[in-house]
Parts: sequence; C-alpha cells; structure tokens
Amino acid sequence: MGQINRDDMLELTRRFTSARSNLVRIAGAYIDEEGYIDGTFNTSFLSLKGAEKNRCLDIAKAIPFAKPNEELIQYKIPGLGPGSIWQMIYAIRECELKNDALMLNLYELIAEKYPKGRPYAIYVYYGAYDVPIKGSDKSYQDESEEVYKYLIMVISPVDEEQVPHSPEAGFLYPAFINRSTDINHVNFYSQDYEEARELMTFLDLEG
Repeated sequence: MGQINRDDMLELTRRFTSARSNLVRIAGAYIDEEGYIDGTFNTSFLSLKGAEKNRCLDIAKAIPFAKPNEELIQYKIPGLGPGSIWQMIYAIRECELKNDALMLNLYELIAEKYPKGRPYAIYVYYGAYDVPIKGSDKSYQDESEEVYKYLIMVISPVDEEQVPHSPEAGFLYPAFINRSTDINHVNFYSQDYEEARELMTFLDLEG
C-alpha cells in the first residue's frame, strides 16, 4: 500500500461540480437480494439533467472525496495479465464503458462474489480530465499536460424505488499520482473493511 497525496485528490475533487464535472459516461446494474441482475443502463453522463445528474454526481464524488489513507486506500494491483479482473477493468476504461458485453460480465462477476441478502446498485463512471501544466509559480497554465482517463466504480445500497444511496464500497482507477496516470495502482474505498472484504478479494487486492 502507498500513501495517497492529498493535493492530488484535491485537484480531482475541484472538478466534481455540476458545472465543471469531467465525467463523460455512466453505466450500471441493479442487483436483487438473491444476487441476480434486475436491470441495467448505459448512457452519456452529459445527457443527465437536473436532480438526476446531481444525484449521480454525488454518488461518484463519495470516492475521491473520502478521507485519503483512511477511507480511501491506495493499493498496487496484481497486474493486467490475460484473464485477470484488472485486464477487464482496463479494457472497460479503454472502451469508455461502450462495450455492453464487458459491462455485463463485470456486473455478473460482482453479483456472484458480493454478499447477498439485500439489493444494491453497481454504478460505473468514465471520466477524462485534461491535466493542466503547472508553472514554476504553481499556477495552472492553459495547456494540457496529459489526459487522465479514469473509472469510478461504486456499490451502493438501494431503497424500494431502486434509488442508490451513499456508496459502501468502490474504487478510483487508475490512481492519480503526482498529477499523472498510474495504471499499476488503484484507490479503494470502503465504509467498513469487513463488509468490503469480499470485493477486495474479488479485485485481488491485499488487505
């Protein structure tokens, strides 16, 4: 495990407002209490309006806004080898959530591993942040240094109307380290370590 730099997270969270969000797409699935998929969706984040957009943004924000090195922990991933879960997650990032077969495979795998007995939602976000060049005086320049392309995945309990509430687990991938993309690390979020253990095992993270 490595230490998350608070300044890196602050740079990202400043962009998580309705007016400045760099989220591009959102996809998800609803899982019933028996662990079966009870509906999916996949749409442009920019097409969301009003309260729906703000609700989905608030859910995504819970991950980068979590307390670094307490609720949000940085882990080294085991690799992107053929057939691994991280190869799939990397491919989902590369296709920007637009491959429905990959998304369905991810939902099914999570539903198989995550504790049953209560319904929940899986939301996956794709975002792209133009990282501005920082001058010697630490001011941001207009030019972009690189594009940080990332996923946020959350697992949230839902109410009887299938409306998700605050996430109980999730991750930001790749990690944003020293203002740059690091595909070898992930920032994992959990409200309760014991509750999230199955998800961590599924993601092959040591904890």
